[in-house]
Amino acid sequence: MNVFKLLTGRFSSRGKALAFYKRGMASSKEHDHQSAIDDYTTAIGLQDVPLDVKAMALYNRALVYAAMGDDAKATADLDAVLDMETALPKIKAEAKRKLVRMQRGSKKTDK
Repeated sequence: MNVFKLLTGRFSSRGKALAFYKRGMASSKEHDHQSAIDDYTTAIGLQDVPLDVKAMALYNRALVYAAMGDDAKATADLDAVLDMETALPKIKAEAKRKLVRMQRGSKKTDK
């Protein structure tokens, strides 16, 4: 990859969104939930964020919310992914599976 392409990629909307997304993933891996949520939220809110990156950030933020026990926010993010027409089919399928698992878990705790 040439240097010009590398530099312009970092300053493009996609490059910025991916940078926050990747930082969120790293924070999540370290169990730094608030930093992960902040980075995913920033990626989601960027102007002209590519919709595939937005869907991935929403999905991953939902996973962090679920890990924190905030099922309402996790469900809202997963529903947002499912409502996106342009989300990658794999992301939509994973979001749907996670919603099903969360619903099963809440039924077990209700008993």
